[in-house]
Amino acid sequence: MGLVRDENDARELVQDAFLRVYKGLGSFQGGSSFFTWLYRIVTNLAIDLMRKPGRRDLELQESQVTEEKSDFPLVARIDGADPIDVIRRREIAGRIQAALDALPPYHRGVILMREVEGMSYEEMAQAMGVSKGTIMSRLFHARQKLQRALADCYAEEEGKAAAEAPEDIT
Repeated sequence: MGLVRDENDARELVQDAFLRVYKGLGSFQGGSSFFTWLYRIVTNLAIDLMRKPGRRDLELQESQVTEEKSDFPLVARIDGADPIDVIRRREIAGRIQAALDALPPYHRGVILMREVEGMSYEEMAQAMGVSKGTIMSRLFHARQKLQRALADCYAEEEGKAAAEAPEDIT
């Protein structure tokens, strides 16, 4: 879901991946963990899907419709929470999601594998079929892109924190 951002596509990719695993089980050499092998298959299928012509235009149209309906599941509603804080969290979650969506699939993939899945660099390298150094480079550049895309969020939060901080009385 994190890579293709569509439930139907994700389900289809998982089915294709398990079919490929079943057919290729005899060729699995055990050089990596089964999870890593499966993750690599899923990742490659997702990247292939994202590269299909016309996919980006359809994705943009769907994201505009989804944004109107979306409730940002990453932001939980806490009973008794300050409504302004809830709105601010939803806004930040929307900005983070938009920044992730703007990343190329290989950058989005490394961010999701590392920050959401908690995978090691070695597991990520095996899953994406690249060297550990390439993973480290992609992760560095992906984080830089996210920081640039979210720079205004940082500035807003720093300004709010400074305004809320008690004054030094000496």
